[in-house]
Amino acid sequence: MSELTRVLYVEDEPDIREVAKLALEAVGGLTVHVCEGGQQALEQAEAFAPEMILLDVMMPGMDGPSTLKALRELPALAGVPVAFMTAKVQPHEIEHFKSLGAVGVIPKPFDPMTLADTVRSLWSGAP
Repeated sequence: MSELTRVLYVEDEPDIREVAKLALEAVGGLTVHVCEGGQQALEQAEAFAPEMILLDVMMPGMDGPSTLKALRELPALAGVPVAFMTAKVQPHEIEHFKSLGAVGVIPKPFDPMTLADTVRSLWSGAP
């Protein structure tokens, strides 16, 4: 398996987007493409060819689970590991997100210094 380098991050909140992008790029050395919502992700994801996708759960328009379902319908992205980033981290909520096909859940607020390591760990453990 190669090393994770390309991450698509879908988040509607500008402040969180900026902190996560900085954490993944400056601290983690990853290449990150940021989308403001599910529709934008569907339009841009294939061209970016991510190796991992991070989805916010609560977004206006298409929420995270709807975005995941739509991304899975694109052949080029059907097998890309996805993790949700959310404050909803009760055990039953995490199980629900995993049942949708996510490899894991990253709790918000996240630690910018360890975010890239967490993402890599989820990615390397993905089937």
